[in-house]
Amino acid sequence: MKQFILKRFGFVLLTLLVSSILIFIATQILPGDVARMILGRFATDEALANLREQLGLNRPLLVQYTSWLWNFIQGDWGVSLSTDSPVMELVFSRLKNSAMLAVVAFAMYVPAGIFLGLIAAFRRNRFLDHIISVGSLAFIGLPEFVTGVILVSVFSIKLHWFPANAAINPEAGFLEALPKLILPAITVCMVSLAYITRMTRSSTLGVLAMDFVRTAYLKGLRPYQVLFWHVLRNALLPTVTVVAIGVGWLIGGLIVTESLFSYPGLGRLLLFAIQRQDLPLIQASTLLLVSIFCVSNLAADILYAWLNPRIRY
Repeated sequence: MKQFILKRFGFVLLTLLVSSILIFIATQILPGDVARMILGRFATDEALANLREQLGLNRPLLVQYTSWLWNFIQGDWGVSLSTDSPVMELVFSRLKNSAMLAVVAFAMYVPAGIFLGLIAAFRRNRFLDHIISVGSLAFIGLPEFVTGVILVSVFSIKLHWFPANAAINPEAGFLEALPKLILPAITVCMVSLAYITRMTRSSTLGVLAMDFVRTAYLKGLRPYQVLFWHVLRNALLPTVTVVAIGVGWLIGGLIVTESLFSYPGLGRLLLFAIQRQDLPLIQASTLLLVSIFCVSNLAADILYAWLNPRIRY
């Protein structure tokens, strides 16, 4: 198991290195001039040259990349070009907000998805199975902004149950922000809920057809004993991977939802940085998102290997 973890950890480090190179290259080929974006259209050539010298934009690209990566590893993420505030402080404050939204969405869709998938599997080809299957397909194909608009129209404008705007105080705690997180969390979790439901249904049907499940029933075990002791341990293996990928997406893939509900999260911050060509903020935010994806997938690999020892070999 230790060798398996070390090998996976090595792949994570390699992925982060390659991702950092791609992120740096992508920020360098963005259209427009960063110095002119900061100083404005009427800046003189001398002022532009001085600012490029100050920001290090006139150095060779390899020097810029190694300097940026080394400073990032040491915790020096630079200063935002658009807000003139430390990038690390800004990114982590928004990451906290995105994490609160992700926790609420995660707590909604993971148990619900597994529960609906199990019901569909145990009621295979019956009315309830058809309803769950059709509903999950509909949610997979429905864009987040459409789901969000429908939820706002029903639960905010007509029923007045939840606020339509999710703008919160940057210093707000979880309990204070919770009422405004409900609608964005439901919007975010619809697609992931559908994926987990379908994955759980498919894997559960495969496990129910295996010999050891029939043997468990023949031994006289009750249905709930067969479900919890034999079926779930094997049926949830593919679902673990989907859940882990969903964790990274919940943190980084919230641009549409956060913009729709005016929620100050990391996805909206990244959109803000791209619009203003804020290179330090773009680079730090993107690499942090890649790191979250890698860590969540590493956790999924370890959990997968622990649940199924054959994976280690």
